[in-house]
Amino acid sequence: MRYFFTIALLLLCGACSRSHETNEDPRPAASAPPAVAPDSRKVLVVFGDSISAGFGLPNGQSFPDDLQKKLDDAGLAWRVANLGISGDTTEGGVARIDSATSLHPGIVIVELGGNDGLRGMPLTATRANLEQMIAAFQGAGAKVMLAGMTLPPNYGDDYIHGFQKIYSDLAREHKLTFIPFLLADIVTKDLRYFQPDGIHPTAQGAEIVAGTVFRSIHPLLK
Repeated sequence: MRYFFTIALLLLCGACSRSHETNEDPRPAASAPPAVAPDSRKVLVVFGDSISAGFGLPNGQSFPDDLQKKLDDAGLAWRVANLGISGDTTEGGVARIDSATSLHPGIVIVELGGNDGLRGMPLTATRANLEQMIAAFQGAGAKVMLAGMTLPPNYGDDYIHGFQKIYSDLAREHKLTFIPFLLADIVTKDLRYFQPDGIHPTAQGAEIVAGTVFRSIHPLLK
């Protein structure tokens, strides 16, 4: 009997000792993750194709990336959302309108249509698609800037003129901020601001294009 009493007493003492150790040395509480401040900047969407996506350039060197730097340097509280997709057409743009409107942008730069022209697509379809995008973005409360394009001479004067006229007509009819030819400021005889394909800007060319866009949209940013 004394044997069992001794064991019980030892077990009780051990339990008390562990309880005392637990109270004296509690495990540290897990620290809460630091709070992330919400981004209160207004959104500027660049809705385009490979020229916006920065085809052939290292990450961070597309013209939308350079545009963000210019906005930051000017102290303007805007966040650029680059929705450029290489190879996209105006039909593809229509299919992903929601990807832009869901961001509740204050400004949308529409830079699409070049691939339509290079593929010789019907001008009526290109115009209808661009107009649908413009109407959707304006309907969502965004100001729209339209970036026009042109085509190589081998596409023929009639087609090229009709292609360019799509942009100028839509800009006039919908009262848009308008750049007739987005790449005009980098066109030189030696094409030094273009990659070897003669279509896509180099990193230096993209920086110049960003300056072209920044000057055009500056009145919309205030």
